[in-house]
Amino acid sequence: MHVVIMGCGRVGSTLARSLEDRNHTVAVIDSEPDAFRRLGPAFNGEKVTGYGFDQQVLEKAGIRRADAFAAVSSGDNSNIIAARVAREQFGIQQVVARIYDPGRAEVYQRLGITTVATVKWTADQVLRRILPAGAEPDFRDPSGTVRVDQVPVPEVWVGQRTIDFQEQTSCRIAWIDRLGEGMLPTRDTVIQENDLIHLVMREENAGRAMAVIKKGPEVHS
Repeated sequence: MHVVIMGCGRVGSTLARSLEDRNHTVAVIDSEPDAFRRLGPAFNGEKVTGYGFDQQVLEKAGIRRADAFAAVSSGDNSNIIAARVAREQFGIQQVVARIYDPGRAEVYQRLGITTVATVKWTADQVLRRILPAGAEPDFRDPSGTVRVDQVPVPEVWVGQRTIDFQEQTSCRIAWIDRLGEGMLPTRDTVIQENDLIHLVMREENAGRAMAVIKKGPEVHS
């Protein structure tokens, strides 16, 4: 892939180096030439001085051959304008914009521009680590309808089939972390001790699902 990145701060420079380490080509745009120092001497990609919403600057960065565009500067307005130019003027489908305002991020998400709301993301990460399991999901879709949770399996479920677990909780198991590796369950998969289950569920069903998980499986006579 060829990826164009607007913004050479800590996020942009880290992203650029990570992509290059994966053998992708990268062009980084920033209005401050000194910002490119963050890329380090080993960076082999293009460094373009200018604004990422300027079409000529984007052309210089190789936007016409780009597979993706990331706007990760420190300004919400600049990121959104640049993301829209990349998507609407140059037809780039994989466009991501960093947005500090979570309300605006949700609006642009619905318009088809993938957004990363940094303040909300950081807050959510802290919440997931300080609240009990199930209190805050790993992910919610932009509409707030579907969520993904990771749940350590209570002992009462050990030995039960995953198909029964899904039927009783009205959740779908996306995957299971078992002994340090991810696995996709089948109809015959049995829950084991220390499994970490990643669940997909509707937001409205979350409370009931967590209650069923805590209570344990139904006993059939």
